[in-house]
Amino acid sequence: MKTRIDSGVKPLAMKQDIGDVELPYLLYDSQGPTLILLHATGFLPWLWHPIARELSPSFRIIAPYICDYRKADPEKGGLHWAVVARDIAVFCSRNNIENPFLVGHSMGATVSTLANVLHGVKAKGMILIEPIFLHEDFYRTRISVKEHPLASKALKRKNHWKNPSEAMEYLRSKSLFTKWTEEMQELYITYGMKERKGGGLELACSPNTEAALFIGGVQYNVWPLLSKVSCPVLVVEGEKTDSKNYINLERAVSALPRASHITVAGAGHLVPMEQPAQITSIIKKFFHAT
Repeated sequence: MKTRIDSGVKPLAMKQDIGDVELPYLLYDSQGPTLILLHATGFLPWLWHPIARELSPSFRIIAPYICDYRKADPEKGGLHWAVVARDIAVFCSRNNIENPFLVGHSMGATVSTLANVLHGVKAKGMILIEPIFLHEDFYRTRISVKEHPLASKALKRKNHWKNPSEAMEYLRSKSLFTKWTEEMQELYITYGMKERKGGGLELACSPNTEAALFIGGVQYNVWPLLSKVSCPVLVVEGEKTDSKNYINLERAVSALPRASHITVAGAGHLVPMEQPAQITSIIKKFFHAT
């Protein structure tokens, strides 16, 4: 499938040795300040491309691929987000990155917070898009994969399509993807799927791996850390998000010492995929002011 990545700004696909594993990432190199983009659970750094393309070369942009770089079993606690945050800190250290700007979406927003407070990634500023700051009851009780609403759903996710056309037809039939831009849908199929043994396509981030990431998100209570975030923070919420049932962003904003909050009209939880131009504008405005 031909996408708009075929022309214009193109990132370099890189890997960084962080000790016991390699962390894949996309690099939009420039002489500007470093901006790290961390994606949501089960997704991929290519979904930042329409945003990164507009921000480069004003920023040197790094977008890690947090999926299966570490093997994890969802039935054994999954991949802890605090471990991912530590790996991001090691990545920064090995690349001599100091005081980056951080933008995280969903899981990536929580990982940004953990990296900042637990592992010393001192950011100039952070934008947290729909961060996963669960009600504290989620962290107090260890739940199984079957009991976790998102992990259990991930395991049931469809994972076989005959060809890109069938995959696109499937995406456009699902409410999760209907508000995505056409380019985001194309990028998801081109880079979020891979050739399946025996023919056809399957998800690059398998249902089992996605479930392991979801389970890893309930292993560390982030709430006691929020008061320790010293940099300016912008919390971005989708007006139509379905995460309000288990996430209290108003409480999070009040707990962060230097936080502000905006709502993106008409957007759901997947704000960057639905309104990339708006997110690009938000990033430019907030970080240039910072």
